[in-house]
Amino acid sequence: MNTKSILPAVLVALVILGVAGLRSTAALGRWGKPTALSAVEKEKKVMVKKLTPVLFVKEIEPVLPFWVEGLGFTKTAEVPEGNKLGFVILEKAGVEVMYQSYASVDKDMPAIGADVRKGPTFLYLQVDNLENVKAAVKRAEVYMPERKTFYGSREIGVKDPAGHFITFAEFAAASQN
Repeated sequence: MNTKSILPAVLVALVILGVAGLRSTAALGRWGKPTALSAVEKEKKVMVKKLTPVLFVKEIEPVLPFWVEGLGFTKTAEVPEGNKLGFVILEKAGVEVMYQSYASVDKDMPAIGADVRKGPTFLYLQVDNLENVKAAVKRAEVYMPERKTFYGSREIGVKDPAGHFITFAEFAAASQN
């Protein structure tokens, strides 16, 4: 690969991205200039305490071994839907994932029933030991073989039994100076 031809393209891309205004706008005022937040404005800010994905599936039972036996999650709540599960919460060390069956959604929120069937979810999980994860999910379909990224992680991507894409990433420990 000719790096002399790549460098100008990279520089052009960086200039275009800069011109396009890709920057943090968290502290920008009305006219795009940095501004200090008053105490009242700080109180109005939304503070997110937790984010838990809900994955929609035809059946919950086939995904349970992946999470419970493979990854060590615990079922903390479940709601039956007929003779099957309609909803479940899985938890491990403060990390949660929820699954809800299509049948349950159809009864609970019929207006979104068709939408939840449209496609898989993509999850990105940071882990402390990728080798342990690989052993735990060895039966899962691999959609992304292990790789090293430019942002400093080793990753592998697998599908859960319902077809959702799950990437596991281990970041190198930060050097201590």
